[in-house]
Amino acid sequence: MSDRVFVAMSGGVDSSVAAAMLAERGEDVVGVWMRLTPDDGSRDAPRCCGTDQAGEDARRAASRIGIPFYALDYAEVFARDVVDPFVAAYAMGETPNPCVACNSKVKFEALLRDVVAKFGGSRIATGHYARVTRDDAGRAHLLRARDPNKDQSYALYMLGQRELARIELPIGELADKSETRAIAQRFELSTADKAESMDICFIGGDYREFVRERVPEAFVSGPVERGDGIPVGTHGGIGTLTVGQRAGVGIATGERLYVLRLETDRNAAIVGRRDEGATMIALRDVTFTGDSAPSGPFSSSVALRYRGAPQPCTVVVSGRDATIELSEPALVAGGQAAVFYDGDEVLGGGTVTRALAS
Repeated sequence: MSDRVFVAMSGGVDSSVAAAMLAERGEDVVGVWMRLTPDDGSRDAPRCCGTDQAGEDARRAASRIGIPFYALDYAEVFARDVVDPFVAAYAMGETPNPCVACNSKVKFEALLRDVVAKFGGSRIATGHYARVTRDDAGRAHLLRARDPNKDQSYALYMLGQRELARIELPIGELADKSETRAIAQRFELSTADKAESMDICFIGGDYREFVRERVPEAFVSGPVERGDGIPVGTHGGIGTLTVGQRAGVGIATGERLYVLRLETDRNAAIVGRRDEGATMIALRDVTFTGDSAPSGPFSSSVALRYRGAPQPCTVVVSGRDATIELSEPALVAGGQAAVFYDGDEVLGGGTVTRALAS
């Protein structure tokens, strides 16, 4: 196995700069671009990092840096493990995070596996804004980025010691995005002024229309009720709603009411005040960056949304499941990621299954 580091180049400025920084410090760098677009031009094709144009931007950046470059096809993996689960989750009233799924299943599973097994590489690098450090015992720690406004550690919580030992995240050490662009300009990269990519890269417009075309039954109207069962309106379909939503729910009252939960078996939306949110939440598929959970119930802070402010909680783990008790009510949807932090360090996290009765 060589000591080469393979950089996942999306065609954007962040991953281009990551490759340039590693090359400048003397690493043996190879650029790789992941095709996420089906060759048949399917409408399921991503709109940014998986397109042919993005691939050409990545190739030009690699050429400018002076590193080898490969294009690899992960369209089937992306459709199966990111797009299809995204659609299915929304149809069931959940609010999934496709970036978490893409990092877990595509970048740090399929790509990392191929880099090690097929190319004999030892490490993978990405343009994520996060940091990895190693202590004196050799254990890796996942930390927030230096720039809190760009921090992406939330979407990397599923990484364990095997992955963290092989990961380089150079731009997580930069002060802010302006420094990233300045480095790109210094290397004369064509991506220096490229616009930010969208959160949901495979959808060109409204994600609800994307889901509606594939699961029309999720857009059948149903009742909107208060927690005591009193009807207050009619919604346009479970697929149009998410927990925490206020506008567009299908009600007109004098109160500020939010979606508290979605009861898909009845096609009903339950609304209420923000302080009627959950304080007890069940999680599934829980993992820890140290590979094992802290012993017994432990205190932490938890982020329930991407770049959401963490709040204190107590965590009780049982195998791959967990229950968290929040310090104050929160509006949380099934499918969201709940990520545990200790200061700047990511301890792990899981997927929200449902809110529990307190």
